[in-house]
Order: sequence, then C-alpha cells, then structure tokens
Amino acid sequence: MSIFVSIAAYRDPELLPTLRDCLLRARYPDDLYFGICWQHAADEAIPSEFADHRMRVIDVPWQNSQGACWARSEIMKLWDGEDFFLQLDSHHRFVQDWDALLLSLAEGSGAAKPLLTTYGAPFDPRSAAPENGEPMQMDFDHFTADGIPMFRPRAIPDWRDLQRPLRARFVSAHFLFTLGAFIEDVPYDPDLYFHGEEITLAIRAFTRGYTLLHPHQHLVWHEYTRDYRTKHWDDHVQAQGIELEWHARDAVSRGKVCQFLTMPHTGPFGCGVERSFAEYEAYAGLSFTHRVAQDATLQGLEPPNRPATPAWATEMRDWRVRIVLDRGTLQPEAVADPLLWYVGVHDADNVEIHRQDAEGDELRWLLQGNTGQTMIERRFSSARQPATWTVWPMSSSGEWLAKTVGTVNATVLFEAD
Repeated sequence: MSIFVSIAAYRDPELLPTLRDCLLRARYPDDLYFGICWQHAADEAIPSEFADHRMRVIDVPWQNSQGACWARSEIMKLWDGEDFFLQLDSHHRFVQDWDALLLSLAEGSGAAKPLLTTYGAPFDPRSAAPENGEPMQMDFDHFTADGIPMFRPRAIPDWRDLQRPLRARFVSAHFLFTLGAFIEDVPYDPDLYFHGEEITLAIRAFTRGYTLLHPHQHLVWHEYTRDYRTKHWDDHVQAQGIELEWHARDAVSRGKVCQFLTMPHTGPFGCGVERSFAEYEAYAGLSFTHRVAQDATLQGLEPPNRPATPAWATEMRDWRVRIVLDRGTLQPEAVADPLLWYVGVHDADNVEIHRQDAEGDELRWLLQGNTGQTMIERRFSSARQPATWTVWPMSSSGEWLAKTVGTVNATVLFEAD
C-alpha cells in the first residue's frame, strides 16, 4: 500500500531530520513517496536526500511563498495515485513501524472513508530523542473574536484500555492520514493562510462522508513552539521587501473562513453533499452563528453529541465560579507535595459540567504562603446551572486523596442571544 507524504517546509532546519526519521522508522519505506514544498533561503544548499526517486520537490525561494495552505495545495498536485495520503509538518519524530500501525488502524476502523488525525505529542528537537508519548485528541478551546474555533491537545483519557480509535470532531493539519482520494475530494484552498485551515478541513471532509478519528495509539511527536525557526509571518513584511504582507493575506483568509462558517456553500472548497453543514454542527456540538459549544464538546467527550434542543445555542451562559477552600480540611500530602488537584464543577444531578485541574504553576501559586484559605476561580461556558464543586488532590505518588466538596458561588458573565 503506497503512501503519499505531504510536507510543507518553510525555512525549517528540522525538515531533514524529519525525513530521515520518517524513513528510518517506517516498516515499508519503499512504499513512501514524498511531496515536499521546500521554501528556503538562497544560502540553503539543496539536500542530497532530494535526489532520492521517492522525493518530489517544489523549489520555492521564501520570498515567493504564499503561506502554508498555498504550499499544501501545490503539493497535492504532485500526487500520482498513491493509495493513501499523509499530511505532516516538517518537524516530527515517529514511533517504530508508524506506517504499518496507521494502515492497521485505518483498516480496523471499519469506515469506508477513514481519516485518522490528531495533534502529536510534543517534543523538543534540541533535546534527546523522545522515547515516550501518549496518543492525543483535539479539544475545543475557544472562538476567536471573528468566530473561528481554536483547539488544544490533550492526552486521550485511559487510552491504554481502548480497542479502537476515538471518533473525532476536528482535523489536525499537521497529522492527517486518509485515502489518497482525499486529494480529489477535499483539495486544499490556496487562498487560506493559517487560522481556519483546520475547521474548514474538518467540515469539508465530514460533509464528504469521511469518518474523523483520533488514533488510540501513539504514532508521532510534533514540535509546537516554533521558537527555533523563522516563521512565515516574520519574513513577509515590507521591511523584507515583501509587497503583499502576511497580515493582508491573513485578513483575506479569515474573511473567507468566517463567511464559510456562517454562510456555508457546496463546491470544491466548500461542503460536500454526503452530509450537511447542519449535521456537522450537531455532530460536533458547535454553533458557528452564536459562537458557542455544547457541554460535551467543552469537556472533550467522544462525539457524536446527544441530540439537543433547537434553542440550545441561546441557552449557553458563561460562568465564573469561585471556590474558597479551607486548607485545614485537606490531608497533609495534598498540601506538602501534590501532583495535581482535580477541580470539577457539577450540576444539581452531580453531572460534571466543567473540569480544569490545578497543576504546575497554578498549583504552586495556590499552595504558597500559610494562609488558612485558598481561592480557586474557574470560568467556562455551560447551559447547565453549576451547583457544587469538588477538589480532589492526587499525591506525588499518584494516589487519589480525600475529596472536598462544596456549594458553588457562581456568577453569570454572559448569556447567549
């Protein structure tokens, strides 16, 4: 089974380590064919690896680049009928036999059009090679001011007990594996720049009958910080001799995305006809018009969401919950050296409507000083009225300690209209 691997690389010194690791860790490296959009500076030498017959390379001086989506659109033109399509960034590491695992997951999914996607586990290319990782899922984070949903990675809960991939709401642009026919079904829109790329891919794929899935096995690592390399938006400014600056491209792109999310259409860069845009909203638990997400979506529960009332989007409210915790009621291990504090908010039926654990810097801040009380604040959206809160510490050894439960002091910050 041949795999066409799409990699858009912008002035990235990690491109070659990524290519080498990709081939080294593959079980069937001879069945990999790479489409690479190499956007580079004049002083960057042509890598010798590009002479490999498996490499199809578009040579682009960085000044001529039009952004990531444009580059990925150009790469799709290099597809030569390979059975599968894998889209990556240029800064990854791979588990052993990653290709065989992907093929097995796709076949075992039972879906006619499986699409395996996720945010990879993080790694630092300046450190030792990563050894351990967890499979990740994409959770809804927030809507931008102009209405584009943003996402965040989270380790899949209890992934070791899973026997199949999770159904997914969203699509990652840096790790997307599916049938080769995807290139014809969901061609990349070269007019898009950055924000909005992933949500439009998700909707377009879903409405064309693709089954969105998160692998329940760890497959790749991804570098997130971008702090070791030059970014497109660093270069593409007038001071660098660029006539059309990055923010102008971004403004046009965002306008196109926002129009699609509020006035969806069919066509090559629009929706398909196998499912409707409204079906995607119901499946994902989002309202693009009202810019709100259902409780199950906010909690990152596996879709599809339960059927909701037609007015659900206008019933959402933004809450601020303040928890005043008497530290004297906690076990010594919960204060001396905890790993984390579970912090959950529940409705009157004791159903969790929000969870955001206190850990890391926040937990250290909460534990500083010798005051008798600690105040924790949480802000979130929900259609349900918060009733109780729970703080449940975990010791540094991983043991859950005694819970503390109290009545919520909640304030409504915003009601959808």
